[in-house]
Amino acid sequence: MRALYLDTAAVAVQLLGDAAVERAWAGVSVLRDFEVGGLAGHLARSVLQVEWYLDAEIGDAEPVTASEYYAGLLGVTEPDSALNRGVRRRAEEVAAEGHAAVLGRTLAALGRLQARLPAEPEYRRVEALGRVLLLDEYLKTRLVELTVHMDDLAFSLDLPTPVYPEAAYTVAIETLVSVATLRSGPLIVLRALSRGERQAPDVLRVL
Repeated sequence: MRALYLDTAAVAVQLLGDAAVERAWAGVSVLRDFEVGGLAGHLARSVLQVEWYLDAEIGDAEPVTASEYYAGLLGVTEPDSALNRGVRRRAEEVAAEGHAAVLGRTLAALGRLQARLPAEPEYRRVEALGRVLLLDEYLKTRLVELTVHMDDLAFSLDLPTPVYPEAAYTVAIETLVSVATLRSGPLIVLRALSRGERQAPDVLRVL
């Protein structure tokens, strides 16, 4: 999981360094209420905050899985929810530093993580948004964010979606389907995947 995360994050940093990102920094992205710079800042945070959380204090709560982490978030699909307003605010704070600074910080953080993550023990835990996860479970959530938002950023700039390890797609898709199952139940998800005439609308839309 750690090698897969690092390989995928390296592709994300390469995309952040594309000249098209810098040129369009203040332009509109494909996501509501996100400028390109804010979307790039949000993408960068999936590298930056891994290091932040490794250095932060950790509570005593029982660890949750990546799917349970997402399923427990409130307002994920509501653009104006407190959760999503916070996401945009934090992304904009990163973006306010400007393209060169964001790229430099993210590249430096990735370099440190490349040395650090392989040495972290199997039972290493982190805390994110008040939830404790094993490090490898948390990295699954970052693979979801990296794969989804690389596609968003590339689409915003009329660039091809970057090529990253196929296993990253697998982890992201499996995690998101698991979230849908936790929220709606296995039968509803089965129907959504196999029976268009009986599926509940948007049941697989979990982000």
